[in-house]
Amino acid sequence: MENKKFTVFSDIEYVRPDFDKIRTVCQELTARVSQAKSYAELKRCILAQEEFSSYFDTMATVMSIRHTVDTSDKFYEAEDEYFNQAFPEVLPYLQAFNLALLNSPFRAEIDEEYGAQFLKNVQLSVDSFSEKNVALMQEESELINRYQKLIASCKIEFDGEVRNIVGIEKYFSDPNREIRKAAAKSYEEFFQKNDKELGEIFDRLVKIRHHMGVNMGFENFTPLGYMQQGRLDYGAKEVASFRQQVLEEIVPFCEKLYKAQAKRIGVDKIRFYDEALIFPDGNAVPIGDSAYLVEQARKMYHDMSKETGEFIDFMIEHQLMDLDNKPNKAATGYMTSLADYKAPFVYSCFNGTTGDVDVLTHEMGHAFAGYMAMRTQPLQALWSEPTDIAEIHSMSMEQFAYPYAELFFGEKAEQYRFQHLQEAITFVPFGVAVDEYQHIVYENPNLTPAERTNVWHELEKKYMPWRDYGEESEFFSLGGWWYHKLHIYHYPFYYINYTLTSMGAMEFKKKLAEDKTACWQDYMTICKLGGSLGYLDTLRAANLAVPFEKGGVKRAVSYAIEILNKQIEE
Repeated sequence: MENKKFTVFSDIEYVRPDFDKIRTVCQELTARVSQAKSYAELKRCILAQEEFSSYFDTMATVMSIRHTVDTSDKFYEAEDEYFNQAFPEVLPYLQAFNLALLNSPFRAEIDEEYGAQFLKNVQLSVDSFSEKNVALMQEESELINRYQKLIASCKIEFDGEVRNIVGIEKYFSDPNREIRKAAAKSYEEFFQKNDKELGEIFDRLVKIRHHMGVNMGFENFTPLGYMQQGRLDYGAKEVASFRQQVLEEIVPFCEKLYKAQAKRIGVDKIRFYDEALIFPDGNAVPIGDSAYLVEQARKMYHDMSKETGEFIDFMIEHQLMDLDNKPNKAATGYMTSLADYKAPFVYSCFNGTTGDVDVLTHEMGHAFAGYMAMRTQPLQALWSEPTDIAEIHSMSMEQFAYPYAELFFGEKAEQYRFQHLQEAITFVPFGVAVDEYQHIVYENPNLTPAERTNVWHELEKKYMPWRDYGEESEFFSLGGWWYHKLHIYHYPFYYINYTLTSMGAMEFKKKLAEDKTACWQDYMTICKLGGSLGYLDTLRAANLAVPFEKGGVKRAVSYAIEILNKQIEE
């Protein structure tokens, strides 16, 4: 599929797709697949469907980006609502096309040309869909939008200005403890004020998703949630094994890190509002605005490799980034793709913290992988890798950026490298707590909002025993912290991917230190593969270990722990 030409993202014209035409085209292509007398005829149908779905996906993505950039824009708000209602209704027609492919006598030829993973994913798509769930999917989208708008509407008066959620977070690492404490309290008050609505939204989401799982013949939503994440070669048992390894290997080391941090910043004990401050004189922060940081990213990626240099020029030339924090902008960060143009797009809300640079490495890692897969894989259906692979691209790119930290942080570059590596490790217990929380919630769908919050409170004690919200906390100390995590509302069972892939990123860190050339070859392999292989086969192709196998966590993080141990002892 040839990519269309365009100048810059803002020039792309949005046209609402004709959903009636989608139904008609799907029916026509389904009939042609069923009647195909040769593989050549069948292949023409596959390519025709690819071209048609590419245009549809591109328009949907343009609409979604513009909606998240300004959630108060009435036009794109209405378009988003329309899509959420209309798209589930065409899914039966898309699935009919998939079923025709699966029933084709030319399956062997499809496997030979496109690899076995293509039809495996088609089968998974069919197996995870039921027409009984269409109305539930529509309501699910409405509730997710309600959560997103509620968070985006946040207005907190602090330090002489009105701040949104992202704007207030930068004060969590202020060197002045009273400012940190006040910022954390203001942040907490927003969630406490909206406790009832946030609890009701999630309660309804849990019950809707449970109903979906039952409609698919499952006892609850969990198996369907795993299917929606594209997991074909492992399940909840393996993930539980991984969580246990994290509890045994990483949680005790995190306690050691926070004890060292308390001594370093001069407090008797780390409280919740102290966790983000790594150094007493303040964390490393970027030394320029978004335009400056993008220009430094251009220098970094040109030095890193020929491919990354071409990639960053493409992103800048076509203005495929929206990075600055603005009122009513959805409080999130993501990379997405404009299929017609084979173009990634990166979205964020810069707030003057290290997170701004992390976007230029993490989300750009996603974007680079997408850029390569779109130019390597023959079908759009093979561009996107399993979600548990995707975060390896991004988290590894964060590690690859360490030698370039001076470009972004100047004389505080070494501080940045330490604080980033510490945060990469201390994040993992939180990530597995989110996953266990979702397992408990979806396996017990009749829990009340208050009971769910208590579940989170108990998981914090298990995976984050250092966590202390202080006597001033009236809400987070009882378990309300989970409300802030968008993924829990939007993407059930996704969050464990950040922790599984952290292991891959730590492996790439070690590879980079041992053999830079071999490391980059393995990284390019995993980027170019896209979704052409399953999870386990992709890891093998990139010479990476399987994280939930016995000893997998210890092997993956040993090098990073060795570095951090040496630094905190010094």
